[in-house]
Amino acid sequence: MNSELRNAVESLYAKYADLLDDGPLDDWPALFTKQCLYLLIPRENFDQDLPLAIIRCESRAMLQDRVHSVQETIMHEPRYLRHHITNIQIESEHEGTLKVHANYSVIQVLQDQLPEILSVGRYLSILQIDADTGLKFKEQRVVYDSVMVPNTIVYPV
Repeated sequence: MNSELRNAVESLYAKYADLLDDGPLDDWPALFTKQCLYLLIPRENFDQDLPLAIIRCESRAMLQDRVHSVQETIMHEPRYLRHHITNIQIESEHEGTLKVHANYSVIQVLQDQLPEILSVGRYLSILQIDADTGLKFKEQRVVYDSVMVPNTIVYPV
């Protein structure tokens, strides 16, 4: 794998984290191909090949709808998020796509509370290589390690 491609992958993940943490959240869906898959799924379901996910979006339009819901219709206490994405590994390259995995943790800070871990797990991604637009997420499976999930997960992870 050449270093230019590796840098592009790391830049895509950095942009992903920046948009989720500091926004504008409206720009986050543009990191995905028009037809894509985004899942937030517990490790137990993923390991048993069970399809149930707490968030499932099957297109960029569905991701845009999710963003709109978070910003306009879901009532939740204001919070700050910090995504930490580590150990990015490019597993393979095949016919214009990359199979990539990385670890993540998300720290949440509510205005009147100490920081807390919101979610920990791994990203299992398929990235589309496009000469014109660069790398985009074709599939993003967010596999969180805990069986329990806080009811405060309103934002994409």
